[in-house]
Amino acid sequence: MEASQPDKPEPQDSVPAPPVVGPVVGLWELFFAFFRLGLMTFGGAVQSWLRQDIILRRKWVDEDAFVTGLSMATVLPGANPVNMSLYLGMRIRGGIGGAVAVVGIVLPAFCIILLLGLAFHRLIGFPIVHFVLAGLAASGVGVTFFTALGVAKRLPRDMFNIVIGVLVFVASAILRLPMVPIVAVSVPLSIGYAYFQVKRARDAA
Repeated sequence: MEASQPDKPEPQDSVPAPPVVGPVVGLWELFFAFFRLGLMTFGGAVQSWLRQDIILRRKWVDEDAFVTGLSMATVLPGANPVNMSLYLGMRIRGGIGGAVAVVGIVLPAFCIILLLGLAFHRLIGFPIVHFVLAGLAASGVGVTFFTALGVAKRLPRDMFNIVIGVLVFVASAILRLPMVPIVAVSVPLSIGYAYFQVKRARDAA
């Protein structure tokens, strides 16, 4: 009688671990993060604080995704902060995350505007109100410029990007041309250039 041989373990296919896409963020945590930003920021400062808080401090999304979202939010219709919040929320928690982020960023501003609207006709006669509004506008311009510098550091440093950036700045800030034709010309050119850059890199590989 032959001795029974021990069963050999069947070879198992190695299954690669799923890529890490970022920390799992609860919906309430996501809501309060954007609610806090909506309560503390204003105007063009929102994009800067989104980058500082969501990207650099919490590290929920990387900077390349932020640059992509900022580009989309700028050229698409609607308010840039709302578009950015929708994009970041969807990157973090999908469609429900996008809805939660938008509600969080909009709710404080909605309530504050209602209160200010009720008190505006009583406060507009005080000179200090005009100084406060001018100061807020100036600080908004400053943080927007700071965000633009941070985003520019992430872009490839080649002549095409420099030329497009300068032309868009001149057309919008100096010549005061409407944004629709500027976007209609610059965006297809940029997409086409990026496509041929990627295609050339793949052919060279």
